[in-house]
Amino acid sequence: MEEIVRSLVMVLMRGSEYQMICKCPKCEADIMALTLNSVPSHYVTSSFGREAAYEQLNTKENLEWINKRIIRAIHVVSKYPKH
Repeated sequence: MEEIVRSLVMVLMRGSEYQMICKCPKCEADIMALTLNSVPSHYVTSSFGREAAYEQLNTKENLEWINKRIIRAIHVVSKYPKH
């Protein structure tokens, strides 16, 4: 889940919708942490488990659901930055 969230945060933060949002490492880490706290954990212990979890999570519906959590986190962190 962390890898998916990290890549989606990077894509969304570089998009035109969020040009005015702070992109410092602290804010990006806060956005990732807030997002990861709002999605279920998926722990794996092998590369096979990692690939299986990635395939399970990498669906259109799931990515849209995660994007909504990221967008919510972006708005929260931009409203209440910790720096």
